[in-house]
Amino acid sequence: MISVIIAAAGQGKRMGVSMNKVFLPLAGKPVLIHSVLAACSLPAVTNVIVTAAAEEVDTVTQMLTKFNLPAYWKVVTGGSERQHSIANALKAIPESAKIIVVHDGARPLATTAMFEQAAAAARKHQAAIVAVPVKDTIKSASADKIVTGTPDRRTLWAVQTPQAFDADLLRAAYHQAEQDGYLGTDDASLVERLGANVAIVNGSYQNFKITTPEDMQFAEVLFAERQEVGQVIRSGIGYDVHRLVPERKLILGGVEIPYSLGLDGHSDADVLLHAIKDALLGAAGLGDIGRHFPDTDGRYKGISSLKLLAEVQGILASHGYHVNNIDATIVAQKPKLASYIGQMNQNIAEVLSVSVSQVNVKATTTEGLGFAGQGLGIAAYATATIISAGA
Repeated sequence: MISVIIAAAGQGKRMGVSMNKVFLPLAGKPVLIHSVLAACSLPAVTNVIVTAAAEEVDTVTQMLTKFNLPAYWKVVTGGSERQHSIANALKAIPESAKIIVVHDGARPLATTAMFEQAAAAARKHQAAIVAVPVKDTIKSASADKIVTGTPDRRTLWAVQTPQAFDADLLRAAYHQAEQDGYLGTDDASLVERLGANVAIVNGSYQNFKITTPEDMQFAEVLFAERQEVGQVIRSGIGYDVHRLVPERKLILGGVEIPYSLGLDGHSDADVLLHAIKDALLGAAGLGDIGRHFPDTDGRYKGISSLKLLAEVQGILASHGYHVNNIDATIVAQKPKLASYIGQMNQNIAEVLSVSVSQVNVKATTTEGLGFAGQGLGIAAYATATIISAGA
C-alpha cells in the first residue's frame, strides 16, 4: 500500500500573484491538480493527503472534489514550515501504509513513471529521491561572496520530488527531527540523519518547481508539446449479466425502476453501468471492475454504481484519458424501459462530464429466447471510446 503526501501549503511569494501559485491555471487545470493526478495514477496508491494553509483548506477541498480522484484523499492543515506540514500529514496516513511518497504540489510536470520508480526504489532501499545531475559548475562561497571551493560536479545532484520512503522509517525520521528541533531542507535530509541510505532515481530537467512567472510560461510550452504528440483514440467493450430475484431493487443506469424483481449482486447490481465501466477500463487497458472494485471488499456492498462510475472516470483522468462516447444496449424481456432511457443517459453523462449526445443507451428484448427472454436475468453490452493526448 502506498500513501502520497502532496505539499501545497506554501504561498510562493516570488510568483508575484495574490493567490497560492498552485491554484494558477496551467494547461486547463490548476497546477496542484496536475501533481495530484500524476500521484493518483499509480494503481497501488490507496490514499492521498494534501496539505493546505488553514485559510485554503476549503478551497483545496472544493478543487479536488471536482476531479473524481480514483484514490481516497484528504486535505489537512499545513504548518508554518514545509516540514511541519508534512508532519501534520503523516498523522493522517493509515498505519497500514508500507510506502509513503512525498511530492511538491508545485511540480506539475512529474510523471507517473517517476512515482513508480521512486516507490520501487524505496521498497528495495527504504528511501529514494528523484534527482538530476548538476550541469553547471558549482562554487561554494563565503558570506561576503568570495569563492571558497569548487565541488566535483560529477558527485552533485539537484534534488526533486517525488521522494519515497519506508513508512516506518519516515515516521521515525520526523519524530527524531521534532525531538532535536531540527529543520531540514527536504524529507530525505531527515532520513539521512538516522544513518539510512537514500537511493537516487533519475528524474527529468522538466520536473522543475513552479516558482516564477517564467516557470509558468515554460510549463505551458511543455504541456503544449505533450499535447502535440497527437490524440490517440482507444475503444473497449463491456458485458455483464445479473440474475433477477425477489426483494431487490431494479436499478439500471442509476434509475430505480418499479418492478417485482431486482438484480442480484454485491453492489446495487446495475448491469448497465457495470458493462459501461468495463468498456471504459478496457479501452484504457486497465483491467475490469472486478480488479478495481472486488466483491470481496465490504466497502462496495450495496454501493451505487453511479459512484463507482465516477471513480472509473477519475481513474481514466489520472491516466490522461477523457471519454469520447458510450453506446450501450440493455437486454431484458421485462419491464419496458423506453421511458427511463433519457434519465439513464443524463445520469451517465453527468458523472462522466460529457454531453448527453455522447451517451446512447438502448433497450431490446430477445423475443422470449434465452435467460433474458424467460425473465431470469438482465444483460447489458457496452462499447466506449476514450481519447488520450499522446500515445
